[in-house]
Amino acid sequence: MAGRINDDDVKAVRDAVPIDSVVSEYLQLRNAGGGNLKGLCPFHDEKSPSFQVSPSKGLFHCFGCQEGGDTIAFVMKIDHLSFSETVERLAAKAGITLRYEEGGYNPGHQRGERIRLIEAHKIAAEFYVTQLASPEAEIGRKFLAERGFDQAAAEHFGVGYSPAGWDHLTRFLRGKGFSDKELIVSGLSQEGRRGPIDRFRGRLMWPIRDVGGEIVGFGARRLRDDDNGPKYLNTPETPVYKKSQVLYGVDLAKKEIAKTSRAVVVEGYTDVMACHLAGVTTAIATCGTAFGGEHIKILRRLLMDNGSARVIFTFDGDAAGQKAALRAFEDDQKFAAETYIAIAPDGMDPCELRLAKGDDAVADLVEPRTPLFEFALRQIVNRYDLDTPAGRAAALDEAAPVVAKIKNVASQHEVAVQLAGLVGILDTQFVVRRVAQIARWQRGGGKEQGGPQRGDNRGQRAYGEVQAPRGPAGPALNLRSPAHRTERELLKLALQYPALVSPAFDAYGTDEFTAPPYAAVRQCIQDAGGADGAPADYLDAVREAAPDDAVRALVTELAVETIFAKTIDEVYAGAQLVQVRLRAVDRRIRDVQGTLARLGAHGDAERLAAVQNELWVLTQYGQSLRNHGAAAL
Repeated sequence: MAGRINDDDVKAVRDAVPIDSVVSEYLQLRNAGGGNLKGLCPFHDEKSPSFQVSPSKGLFHCFGCQEGGDTIAFVMKIDHLSFSETVERLAAKAGITLRYEEGGYNPGHQRGERIRLIEAHKIAAEFYVTQLASPEAEIGRKFLAERGFDQAAAEHFGVGYSPAGWDHLTRFLRGKGFSDKELIVSGLSQEGRRGPIDRFRGRLMWPIRDVGGEIVGFGARRLRDDDNGPKYLNTPETPVYKKSQVLYGVDLAKKEIAKTSRAVVVEGYTDVMACHLAGVTTAIATCGTAFGGEHIKILRRLLMDNGSARVIFTFDGDAAGQKAALRAFEDDQKFAAETYIAIAPDGMDPCELRLAKGDDAVADLVEPRTPLFEFALRQIVNRYDLDTPAGRAAALDEAAPVVAKIKNVASQHEVAVQLAGLVGILDTQFVVRRVAQIARWQRGGGKEQGGPQRGDNRGQRAYGEVQAPRGPAGPALNLRSPAHRTERELLKLALQYPALVSPAFDAYGTDEFTAPPYAAVRQCIQDAGGADGAPADYLDAVREAAPDDAVRALVTELAVETIFAKTIDEVYAGAQLVQVRLRAVDRRIRDVQGTLARLGAHGDAERLAAVQNELWVLTQYGQSLRNHGAAAL
């Protein structure tokens, strides 16, 4: 098997692939100041961006969940890959040929399950695309043409065709070196009476890509009357395909979603195609499942939940579409974005609308008009006879708990007022009180109780508390403490701008840092050779010097965190050096004064004189630091 990847090649891969370009494939990044970027963390739910990326250092760190590391660590974590799988994927992206320490270069053997499955899907997609041009696929080409999609559109979306035979793709992939086990696990094949057979046969094929653009599955449309399968057949759950975690078209739409802070959620593959071809390039769709919490997480990372973000759902006007809208509204509060619903005239979907009325009609359809909450409430109250008191009361009983779930009190009050109008109850305040009462009951039942969740942590915690890593013993780091705050700033400078604090910093002892985690980081810098004359790989050396993952995570965090200064220069660095040293001197003065008190007037004369001399020297040094600043160091 292929052995250990050469260390120089690993370093070359790490240096060749910018961390911001990799992270940007999964979430939107914005300027965080100091050369850093920020976004919503992909590893935990949060309301405000606490995830930071430092392109110059090749590191990321989340100040909410404490995940951090380099480009390789990010890809390993987000795509659940092994170290070697990650390096191989990034090497392929960078065009780097890897060398292996044992057994020579052998990229095709033991490359890891995920990489093999992704490769199988890529080859399958290419196979399906070629088959779309075959005589047998005439029925598929006709299907596309009838819906307004020409050859260029099919090529843009990678649409293909699966031959109607039992094992055309299976035999093709076997010829490419894939085992029967890999074909079954991938979902491309399934068990037949005499071995694996193709899962998709005689169907139009849409490749489904993840946010990073890799093909992880397929959606297949029935074309023939003698096909007894479902109208749409999707890839089953596999190690690389989870239908609740993928959105069709997100690879094409993600940049425009991030740029415009708008996303359009449609129901099917042809609707996505129609929207994109009509100029609505923010359209995406779920893959055979309801729009849910995992889909929201993907969109939130792209939208970054800024105040102008919009999510527009386009559902059919039939009962199924109304049910889908109500399900979406149940998750509405997970968005900070405003949510709307768009229903085309005569219940047409975007694909049908484009055919009937052209591209402009599709673009006009997705202009936000009806808030999702209003549509959802109308669907509820319209089921009742609002001309009778009993009907109005019953409508209120069903709709009020829905409004009570709105967490923002101001929004809840406003929607409650609108609910009163929808139901036809003149006493608006009665409805408002009723909704508030139900909201209190829901909280009292434990549904909305509890302290802040992990996602509520903020990236810039200059005035809050930060839990110390589990490694070094000691109390939680409390950034309300001036000592902790200054020590943190000094360590950030020593890691990010070592030249500004050199050579003075290297004379500081670990005992000058009152927080044990900070003392541990100071020791790492010392063990890595110090800040003075820091080489190009200085930060890597400091991280390597960490005794455990907890300290290494703190080093990464400090190396990425924004420095709280308008101007980062020698004056600011000198001020931090002085403050840390001055507090250390003051602490020592208090210790010496305590020793003097214990010795008293009747202590050993020689010992007493030595202690008094130390106190005098410390006092003079402290005064010099106060008067002359960094010049006295």
